[in-house]
Amino acid sequence: MKDFAKKYFDLLNGEYKGINLTRINTFDEFYNKQIIDSIGPLEASKKFYQSLESTKILLDVGFGGGFPVLPIAFMKPDFLCMGVDTRGKKARVVSEIAAKLGLKNVKLFHSRIEHVLIDKRITCTFKAVGKVNDFLNKINTTEKIHVYFYKGPNFYTLESDQLEEAKKNWNVIEEIEIDVDGVDKRYLIGFENKIVPCGTSAKKSNNLVKLSDLI
Repeated sequence: MKDFAKKYFDLLNGEYKGINLTRINTFDEFYNKQIIDSIGPLEASKKFYQSLESTKILLDVGFGGGFPVLPIAFMKPDFLCMGVDTRGKKARVVSEIAAKLGLKNVKLFHSRIEHVLIDKRITCTFKAVGKVNDFLNKINTTEKIHVYFYKGPNFYTLESDQLEEAKKNWNVIEEIEIDVDGVDKRYLIGFENKIVPCGTSAKKSNNLVKLSDLI
């Protein structure tokens, strides 16, 4: 993992420095705050691990500089690790970085999650994005899926109302705290949809990109 992290760090702070994919310029900090932080849920949560093992497909929303999708792809080469991000340039650049890191199980796209129809069983992750219920409401799916949010230390203070609202349509299947050296307290909150969310009518589905067509 450290060799992979060093190559990743050198690319971000060398060839791709002008893209601003990370603000971290020391390797030790990068290793803890980006790499170890990204794979923390895999090692800390049996349910998250089992979800990925059962679906074999990760969909990361808002991957930014490639976290956590690229570190997880490195750890689990048998998984298909996909990502969508609203910034086209970053989607293209992180795809190039994945190729240079030798990751053959990564597919990244310039899109919004609300424009995608999830028509396969997957495990979906959101790290360092907006509010929980706001994003759950953007998901269109024809399947039962697991959605995990990786949130900071103020989650329960700032988003308690969001969590309660989300529970109307989603079951909470995981709530754990994750400790990473040098990183603020993290919470992993997992959801499973109670029913297929509203918004996946045949008319709307025709205007969405099917996840199966991106694989």
